[in-house]
Amino acid sequence: YEAMAREPAMNYHDVVEMLAERFHMDEALLRALNPGAAFGAGAAIVVTAAGADTLAAKVDRIEIDKALGQVRAFDEAGAELAVYPATVGSTERPAPSGEWAVRTLAPRPTYTYDPSRLTFGKPKAKVTIPAGPNNPVGSTWIDLTKDTYGIHGGPDPNHIGKTDSHGCVRLTNWDANELGAAVKKGAVVVFVGSETKAGKTTA
Repeated sequence: YEAMAREPAMNYHDVVEMLAERFHMDEALLRALNPGAAFGAGAAIVVTAAGADTLAAKVDRIEIDKALGQVRAFDEAGAELAVYPATVGSTERPAPSGEWAVRTLAPRPTYTYDPSRLTFGKPKAKVTIPAGPNNPVGSTWIDLTKDTYGIHGGPDPNHIGKTDSHGCVRLTNWDANELGAAVKKGAVVVFVGSETKAGKTTA
């Protein structure tokens, strides 16, 4: 974290990472679809058809299923708008239970590690990591009324649902962006189920 805090921004590492995220795919799949591609200016490449990055209505309620590793978004009438795969806490560091709400939204958030408030990680002093898609909380932070908890993106889409978190709810950057653009401040957030495994944890 100390090294990351010294960077001017947490940008993409290379053009392959940027393109993979833009088209909602794994870097390995992008390379497999384009064997030998240089990924330079003017190159023609094959990508997935990612579809729209917007939901059909505003999100009034979010249901987070800790057992299934899912985030489900609903409109004011109760219609399901989206289901996202998610990493939700761990048995070692569980996500909260019960009903909370969306307090605020932060696109392109910085990430502050404060050892007086957080118990994971190595830094002994408070550090702030600049914004960018490779920030520990990715490209969007949806702050909850439960202090220090949120729904956020992540720099490693291939880890979603496979590695555990420090209690927060982690989505791919593209899903966090989509949800963040549609959710209303004050939207109800309900946690259901319980974590079923412990394992490697990331922010």
